[in-house]
Amino acid sequence: MAHITSYPLLRHLRGTSTQHVRHLRDGKVAHDGTGLSFFFRPLSAVISEVPVDDRELPLLFHARTADFQDLTVQASVTFRVTDPATACARIDFSLDPDTGRWRGTPLEQVGGLLTETAQQQVLGLIARSPLAGLLAEGVEQVRDRILHGLTDDTRLAETGIAIIGARVIAIRPEPEVEKALRTPAREQIQADADRATYERRALAVQLERSIAENELKNQIELARQEQQLIGQRGTNARNQATEAAAAKEIETHAQAAREQLLADAAAHRTRVLGEAQAAGETARVAAYRELPQATLLALAAKDLAMNLPQIGSLVLTPDLLAPLLAKLGAGAGTASALGTGAGRPDGEIQA
Repeated sequence: MAHITSYPLLRHLRGTSTQHVRHLRDGKVAHDGTGLSFFFRPLSAVISEVPVDDRELPLLFHARTADFQDLTVQASVTFRVTDPATACARIDFSLDPDTGRWRGTPLEQVGGLLTETAQQQVLGLIARSPLAGLLAEGVEQVRDRILHGLTDDTRLAETGIAIIGARVIAIRPEPEVEKALRTPAREQIQADADRATYERRALAVQLERSIAENELKNQIELARQEQQLIGQRGTNARNQATEAAAAKEIETHAQAAREQLLADAAAHRTRVLGEAQAAGETARVAAYRELPQATLLALAAKDLAMNLPQIGSLVLTPDLLAPLLAKLGAGAGTASALGTGAGRPDGEIQA
């Protein structure tokens, strides 16, 4: 807004670069332009201030589709006053010379004009289109319809207002309808999520089964290798037992052969000794065969005396010696050998 300073009988106005000020004095243009600064008399001056910058106008209106569904359209229009003189002539932009404020509401009039014009353009489009098509492709259609409708409107052109652009922010149905429309998509998304979850679980189960199969195969392979190891160990043990038995058998055979040789040698020696002893006995017997009986008895007594244990004393009775002396009396040599013993009257012999 313009800044007005009060003086006695005068006022001073200082404008801005975005406000077009038009000063009429006695029906004639005294000042006309942007960024002006001048003195004026409040009793004879008519001052109008028109904004020439870009202005945003939010739009919000309701419409009904071809399938009788209510829609809420939220849009925005950018406009600018390109002909301030024409705008001042069509719309009241006059200022209060004391406060510098508009006497009316010109921007609200412009906003109402733009809103009604845009709404009129959009209602026809929405009334001929179904709800699903508008929700899918209605944003661009509504935006183009608002932009072209406001640009081609002759009343706006005659008012000096130019449309810079239009944007559609949202097209929304009623909450219940919107929720119902979201349900299939949500169910599809949930189904896709469930399917992904089931696939992930199935993949996890498959992986677990593969891991279990691999573990089972490893256990089977380990068992087979262990069986081979046990068999190999048994084979090795049997081979060792066979080798030990063979070595033992060889050793036994060698021991038996050695004992056989020793036995044969001992038997041979015994046989040789026996044969020698037999030959000696034979020769001795042959030698004794030709000796008289008394000599044989003497020799036998000698051998007996040599083989008997030591005798401290021996008592010979007459009954024992009589037959012997009788037999010995026959030979002279024998009598002389026994004469010393026979001379004792008690028959005792001291050994």
